[in-house]
Amino acid sequence: MFLKALELNGFKSFAQKTTLEFPAGITAIVGPNGSGKSNIIDAIRWLLGERDAKSLRGVRAEDLIWNGSPVRPRTSLAQTSLHFNNESGFFPVEASEVVLARRLGRDGTSEYFLNKSEARLKDIVDLLSRARLGTKGLIIISQGSSDLFVRVSPPERRIMIEEILGLREYELKKAEAERKLRNTFFNLEKVKGVTLEVLPRLRLLKRQTGKWEKRQVIAEDLKRLEDSYFGNKVRELDEAKEKLAPALLDIHAALVGKKKELGELEAALAAVRKEASTRQTWKDLERARTELTGKRSEVGRSIARLEAVIEIQKQAPRQIARRSGEDMEKILLEVRSRLEQVKEENDTGKLRGVIHEILSRISEALQGKNESHRNVADVELEAERKNLIEELKKLEDRIDEIHKAEGAIAAGLEQFNDRFRSAFEALEDKKEEIRRIDDEKNKIRFEEEKIDLIAKDLERQLLQAGRAFDEFRRVEPGGAEFSEQEFERKIFRLRAELASIGEIDPSVLREADEVGKHYEFLTVQSQDLHRAAGDLKNLIKELTKKVHDEFALSLKKINTEFNAFFRLMFDGGWAKLKIKNYESGIRNKEEEIMEGGEAAAKNQGRKEDEEREIRTGIEIELNLPKKKITNLDMLSGGEKSLVSIAALFALISVSPPPFLVLDEVDAPLDESNSLRFANLIKEFSKKTQFIVVTHNRSTMEVADALYGITMADDGCSRVLSVKLE
Repeated sequence: MFLKALELNGFKSFAQKTTLEFPAGITAIVGPNGSGKSNIIDAIRWLLGERDAKSLRGVRAEDLIWNGSPVRPRTSLAQTSLHFNNESGFFPVEASEVVLARRLGRDGTSEYFLNKSEARLKDIVDLLSRARLGTKGLIIISQGSSDLFVRVSPPERRIMIEEILGLREYELKKAEAERKLRNTFFNLEKVKGVTLEVLPRLRLLKRQTGKWEKRQVIAEDLKRLEDSYFGNKVRELDEAKEKLAPALLDIHAALVGKKKELGELEAALAAVRKEASTRQTWKDLERARTELTGKRSEVGRSIARLEAVIEIQKQAPRQIARRSGEDMEKILLEVRSRLEQVKEENDTGKLRGVIHEILSRISEALQGKNESHRNVADVELEAERKNLIEELKKLEDRIDEIHKAEGAIAAGLEQFNDRFRSAFEALEDKKEEIRRIDDEKNKIRFEEEKIDLIAKDLERQLLQAGRAFDEFRRVEPGGAEFSEQEFERKIFRLRAELASIGEIDPSVLREADEVGKHYEFLTVQSQDLHRAAGDLKNLIKELTKKVHDEFALSLKKINTEFNAFFRLMFDGGWAKLKIKNYESGIRNKEEEIMEGGEAAAKNQGRKEDEEREIRTGIEIELNLPKKKITNLDMLSGGEKSLVSIAALFALISVSPPPFLVLDEVDAPLDESNSLRFANLIKEFSKKTQFIVVTHNRSTMEVADALYGITMADDGCSRVLSVKLE
């Protein structure tokens, strides 16, 4: 890999677009002072990532832009680009040519490009560090810095060596890892602080959620028991009601049938009552009774007349009276008594017998009278007797008629009574059956009402428990785990436990979930940060060891070459590079970082750690021939330049860089040393490309290409190129 070309446009004194092409060997840039030679070196340094305006011989960034002249206006932009041949793959970019470009505006905007694609400065610096082209190394030695290696501090000297050895990449990674580690510890402290704030609230919420979880377990147990207990209860009620339904339907159907039959019987009874024969029978009976009553009255009157006759007979002569008075009196008293008795009994048969008996007694009495008084009023008595007998016969005939009518009436009445009684009894039996069915229906209704009351009471209990009656109809039937009393006791106990816990505010659960998730996030973040810190610690250890081991190994080789080139430059003596407190400094740095936590967090953004690390550096120890020195400040300017040049060639002999840019490094050298310098760069140009700003003829003579820089009348730098064979 080598530098192919440099393009400048509006950069410092190069107002117009200018291109310098470089061969693989040595390019010498010459010209009078003030012509702009060093601006080429500044452009290369700027393109390699230098951001310090003072290092570019300016005060501010705007000083890098062509500021104009009396005859040429200033430009608004400064643009430069470096073209590298990358056929060897030196840069980790899949391209045969790598172009780094940078553009600066007067408003301070700075842009970087890699192969015409915009890039970050960090990406450019990382790429160059891996290629050992960092600005902190010795690949660019500016004007007046030929003794730079001697003048810088030991830490800066170490950085220079690391840069040219390609170890700076590891140091940058290590510094980045340390920065990340400090940030990690800072973030860990933040996470720890937030966690300490969250933890008390989380503990309180966990107690609440613990109660809620316990409540949930109890509620689930309660639900299981209630499902089993009330599910069985509901099923039993439903089954009982289902069993009553068909019976109720049967009874209802039977009741409908019986009521229909009752209607038919009532209609039949009404029909019996409405029969004409039955009505006539009742009328005849009533009439017969009336006639019987009348006949009885007639008999009474006849008896009365008979009594009158008898009374008349009492007025007969005393002889007749004395003989028959007592007999007649007895007869009359007996007749009256018998008649009264028959009247009270209302019996026509007996009445007829009594009448016959009276007639016989009277006949006997009359016969006796006739025998005694045959001669007294025979004619009247005989007539009277005939009339009485005739009347009594008529009465007897009438009585016979009444008796016959009474028998007919009694027979019809009996038949009517039998029919009526039969219909009435059937009607009553049917009513009894209906009453019995109604009783059965009422019993079933009562059972239904009883079941409904139990169901309503059960539903009330379930509503108090926050459960719906219907949901238990969907519960699968379970076995009888416990007795009913045991179920009730367990359910009561679980409900009491729920009541003692009380209700849990849902917002508490939501907050507990949110705080829990936040705590989990913090825990995971803390674990991630701890892992990251561990990884970073391991990386820092690995990088530290790698840099230390490679630096120590390279330093031995460098010291061999440094001593050889020193002896060449000074015709004797010795020189070496020595690590000063390197181990101690690295270890102290590691210990501070590994402590981590609050100390590292508080020091974030401060440079004490970095300064503490870079104070560990490289000391130069030497001994000049024919001159004793105790420190480097005792060296002259030329001696310092020679020591620096000897160190430079020692470094590039151990780790040849792709190119070196030297700005008047040979200016302080005398003729013999200038010749040595020219020969050395000629020798090293086989492996390293040299771009040298020089006034030294010896250096010009070994160059492969020569650029002459002049200042034109418009104040712009102009380039003249000569290729030397």
